[in-house]
Amino acid sequence: MSGQPAPAVVPAHFQSFLAFDYGLKRTGVAVGTRMLRSATPQGTIRAEGDARFAQVADRIREWQPDALVVGVPLHPDGAAHENTARALKFARQLRGRFGLPVFEVDERYSTTEALSAGAADADAASACIILEQFLRNLP
Repeated sequence: MSGQPAPAVVPAHFQSFLAFDYGLKRTGVAVGTRMLRSATPQGTIRAEGDARFAQVADRIREWQPDALVVGVPLHPDGAAHENTARALKFARQLRGRFGLPVFEVDERYSTTEALSAGAADADAASACIILEQFLRNLP
């Protein structure tokens, strides 16, 4: 595996998505739709372990997404690093716990972009950037 997420093949009936910018202490969250191809930030999850997954479950119940999207951090040259493995593990855990399709998106520079835009919550803004990138690439 090159560490880079494969391009997503998303069935057309998948219309709503919940996206995550995974971090050890904070996980940014955004919700978006295929029709509008835009995302809205949600409150960042500030929890770890089972408490994080309990809050993810609450968001899934609230938004009823068709699928989930996880940002996968990579070095600028596309090489994987230790946070890449953590994000991929988080994606696997989401699949296993919630039984929803999970799409992985290259999230290089999403936090930098969120900060340069002056985001009050850089994690949630990053999740929006990740989700909007994903939505733009859908047919």
